[in-house]
Amino acid sequence: MNRKSMVSRCPVCQSGMAISELKCESCDTSVRGRFEIPELCRLPEDLYEFLLVFVRNRGVIREVEKELGISYPTVRARLDSVIAALGFDAPELEVDKDDVIRQLEAGEISPEAAERLLRGEKALDETEGRVEDEGESGQTEE
Repeated sequence: MNRKSMVSRCPVCQSGMAISELKCESCDTSVRGRFEIPELCRLPEDLYEFLLVFVRNRGVIREVEKELGISYPTVRARLDSVIAALGFDAPELEVDKDDVIRQLEAGEISPEAAERLLRGEKALDETEGRVEDEGESGQTEE
């Protein structure tokens, strides 16, 4: 699902923009004033799209992993990015040791990423956390 691009930052000075007029598409009635752009609309496009996938999958991280083709640590990192972008404190990283071991055994994360997760640190990104392998085409998959 794509949203129309909304200019939320001034192209000249990078300050926040505000909406000054709302207009009815049916009867052309307009309301003028100062309306703040909702926080969700201020998210960068990639985080907005991630959030839509996350909500569509009812927050089930394994389903988000499948739909986006990314690893568990990457889903968690992107969710933390959304939380931070919305101005909330990022929660402490809760580690499911059994899940980390499952991902390591399945080749979904590297030993280094597993070690960091078990120490309570975040894996850096999907390419750092994922073990690359060759698919049927002989191409390296990311």
